[in-house]
Amino acid sequence: MLTLERGDYKVKQEKSCGALVYRVRQNAVELLLLKHRFGGHWSFPKGHVESGETECETALREVKEETGLTIDLQEGFRQCVEYYPKPNVKKQVVYFLGHALDDKVVKQEEEVSEICWVKLEDAHRSVTFKNDKNLIGHAKRYLTKN
Repeated sequence: MLTLERGDYKVKQEKSCGALVYRVRQNAVELLLLKHRFGGHWSFPKGHVESGETECETALREVKEETGLTIDLQEGFRQCVEYYPKPNVKKQVVYFLGHALDDKVVKQEEEVSEICWVKLEDAHRSVTFKNDKNLIGHAKRYLTKN
């Protein structure tokens, strides 16, 4: 975490990385969504960057920890979201797109209350935040082109 001083107040900067995880079933693309225990929102696997990790390493580790899945990150998909979760805290989250290499989902009980696969075209209705809806749009465009 980085702290910047701006006048009379400090802004802490946090960085996390994660992935939109997808699979193909019966010619339909499905996206993995999880419900976070803290906050109760539906979103994607993500977590803080650990010392010495690259963005990609963090995303792969967090997906594995939270879902048990191994994924293949898709080249050319990297989206960055910034927001303020608390006053004086600026959070940057870098998302990748990952193809699930297996189907055995193992939920991390400490952080995740539910996990489900939803059809890509319906996923925007299931996520909580507008930023996540936008990420789904980017994923749709990427997968349509590639």
